[in-house]
Amino acid sequence: MPIVSSKFDAPSFMKNGHFQTMYPFFFRKVGSVVFERSRVELDDGDFVDVDRLENGEFDELVILSHGLEGNSQTGYIKGMAKILHQTTKMDITAWNMRSCSGELNRKGRFYHAASCDDLNQVIKHSLTQKKYKKVHLIGFSMGGNLTTFYAAKYGNSKISEVSSAAVFSSPIHLESAINKLNETSIGNFYAESFLTTMRKKSLQKQRLGLLDLDPKDIKACKSFIDFDNLITAPTHGFKDAFDYYNEASASHIIGQVKIPTLLVQSKDDPFLTKKCFPIREAHRNPYLHLEITKTGGHIGFMTLLDKGLYFWGEQRAAQFLKEVA
Repeated sequence: MPIVSSKFDAPSFMKNGHFQTMYPFFFRKVGSVVFERSRVELDDGDFVDVDRLENGEFDELVILSHGLEGNSQTGYIKGMAKILHQTTKMDITAWNMRSCSGELNRKGRFYHAASCDDLNQVIKHSLTQKKYKKVHLIGFSMGGNLTTFYAAKYGNSKISEVSSAAVFSSPIHLESAINKLNETSIGNFYAESFLTTMRKKSLQKQRLGLLDLDPKDIKACKSFIDFDNLITAPTHGFKDAFDYYNEASASHIIGQVKIPTLLVQSKDDPFLTKKCFPIREAHRNPYLHLEITKTGGHIGFMTLLDKGLYFWGEQRAAQFLKEVA
């Protein structure tokens, strides 16, 4: 599929990747979204919590996967849920990855960028709640890598109802994205905003006996590489951080996507490198729709309309779903 020509634009004063990234993170509030929560018991004895919006008028479902240390209450999740619920009439499920729903999970493991088994179990659970004809997957940032990985590795082979995927601002080449953050002070600021809660949860697990680690070692993790070497890799069966980055990066298998998949990446995203823009694969695979915007930052895609701030990514997802539904 040729590269999709993007129609997204923003006023000149908003064409800054850091502004597009930080403003929604710190200031966006989304009202009028009341989820109904339920718990999915996982095969290994752990759990994840899922939040649902049901319309009752349509037999299609959208499953939203948040980014690193996000949750179903994050602005971009609630914003997407609200718009899709209103415009597509589909039901929405926003799942919280392990330890992200406000309650620490039961096992030593957390989640990672290719936690396909957990996503698969959420899909299966959703299909027990209602007989959907189609299930659409939408992921953001790290959850976008997971969504892309799932679309490439499984498509609809595991669950026939899985019909499409849409992904926004995803560091699908993990190692280069992490190295980019390490190179600048503002990149380290972004990384530390995630690591603060990651260390906190790990220390809680250590005190509960779920992680056999010295708390001093956890507190000493000052980068993603430190944390992934100490915790992510060994608790999820990877040799080390770099083995994890290699095995879990969707960029390595994105050319194999088996369902219609939209990947929206911004040129000024402070998290992304050239390796996160799979241009060659998009030209070769008719299922892969790569849309590159000039601005948008990391899960921003803000512009101004008469009514005020407008988050284009949500309307773009709704448009894509209507095209493939």
